[in-house]
Amino acid sequence: MKRKMPALNALKAFEAAGTSGSFTRAAEQLNVTQSAVSRQVRQLEDQLGEALLERHHHRLELTEAGRALLNTLQQSFDRIELTVRAIQQKSDLNRLRVNVPPTFASRWLVPRLPLLRERHPSIELSLTTRLRDSLADSTALDCAIRFGDGEWEGLDSSLLMSEQHIAVCAPSLAARAPVDLTRQTLLHVLAGDNQRYLTWRHWLDAAQIAGVDTSGGYEFDLLDHAIRAAIEGLGVTIADRNMIGRELADGQLVPLLDVHVDGHQSYWFVVRPERKESKPLRLFRQWLQDEIAAAA
Repeated sequence: MKRKMPALNALKAFEAAGTSGSFTRAAEQLNVTQSAVSRQVRQLEDQLGEALLERHHHRLELTEAGRALLNTLQQSFDRIELTVRAIQQKSDLNRLRVNVPPTFASRWLVPRLPLLRERHPSIELSLTTRLRDSLADSTALDCAIRFGDGEWEGLDSSLLMSEQHIAVCAPSLAARAPVDLTRQTLLHVLAGDNQRYLTWRHWLDAAQIAGVDTSGGYEFDLLDHAIRAAIEGLGVTIADRNMIGRELADGQLVPLLDVHVDGHQSYWFVVRPERKESKPLRLFRQWLQDEIAAAA
């Protein structure tokens, strides 16, 4: 039976424009001109007899019909991509493509990968550490571990662990107790350009320590770098206890006080809803949860 379908290029053009909200970004994704994308979407609308996008000066908005079609196209293209990938390389059936935060990867996940291989030898990982993953926009990733509040539209998330911030330094700096923080170099972690996380202020408030100037010190874009600087004796940093378990155990780092502050954000296991029942994903998520429980 012959299918009554619009041209595939028109559907791809609309899917890219509807997802990105821009003809320009859609053209960049498809490696064609902006006018070509606009023309294909207009031809699709003419064929359907329905407007799919509302054109505004700097953005596109989906109509009700556009939202319905976009949802179906995304699910269909995802299934096609997954099937093609499985056909091209059967070993992909047990390969998980995972994106995780850089510090979580280097300080928590990678040291435990031998345990994953021992428990699930059939599972293989492709690990990336991009600060922004493409999980919502592409099937190139199977899952992600994200740092945030657990609210990501269109994705399924389950809590892995919450932060516990403590102040730590090398044993040489803590030789004299109590440590005078007014005389120590503070090590900060950047949340963005010229913007620090407020972990030092929150910890000082919880410890009821006043008179410490937090404006100076060294800044790092990754917590991992601040931790390594503290190990080298550069100064004192606020670190998530989960990320420095090994260093605390072997004495490379020592806590200043028995004071911790719960972080405002946490680590989450994130998947697309249609993939969450995949057996390799379920096994990987359960292994993560078991390792976190054991460490706690």
